[in-house]
Amino acid sequence: MRYRGVIFDLWQTLVPFPVESARRMYRELATTWGADHAAFDAVWNRRRLERETGPIEPHLRLVAEELGLTGDLEPVLTLRRTWTSQSMVPRPDAVPTLEELRRRGHRLGMISACSQDVPDIWDSTAFDGLFESTVFSCSVGFSKPDPRIYELCADELGVEVGDCLFVGDGANDELPGAERAGMAVLQLRAPGEQLTPEGERWTGDYVERLSDVLDVA
Repeated sequence: MRYRGVIFDLWQTLVPFPVESARRMYRELATTWGADHAAFDAVWNRRRLERETGPIEPHLRLVAEELGLTGDLEPVLTLRRTWTSQSMVPRPDAVPTLEELRRRGHRLGMISACSQDVPDIWDSTAFDGLFESTVFSCSVGFSKPDPRIYELCADELGVEVGDCLFVGDGANDELPGAERAGMAVLQLRAPGEQLTPEGERWTGDYVERLSDVLDVA
């Protein structure tokens, strides 16, 4: 065992991010809210960090205020939770890989840059019970690549950061962030899937399948 702790990113690592589905959801969200689509997209993208480092409802109220919207928030919240729940589909080898790592004695963590809808539905996903630590940026108030988020996960695992391997696609500068925090780093470059610009810039070690992590950890 090279690493006592193995920590995974969520979206585009354990779960492929459904880009087209997300675009449809945001269009529906804007329509449901009565917002101009272009104006909504601009405000939504600009205020991303707020919803990923705090509760969702106050954030939505600020978005509504900026856009001059007066509609009920509950349909918007329900739409996002429903989409997140339906989209939380693990890669075929994700759960078997996590189960095998646990069988081998590794402590498992998950760090996600996400809004509140993810922890809200987490207990109903296939991942429930597979991790000793789940760190959601919206719950802790800081996000990747802040070193605190990696240190918090390692602390919850009871493992030194230097004994941890972080696995992610590279979005949010997460790979250099984990490296700066003192972790070993491995990128997932799934064939045929587009990486973010940060992911494309990564020149370190990578694998093409989550199951390949078993050969590294």
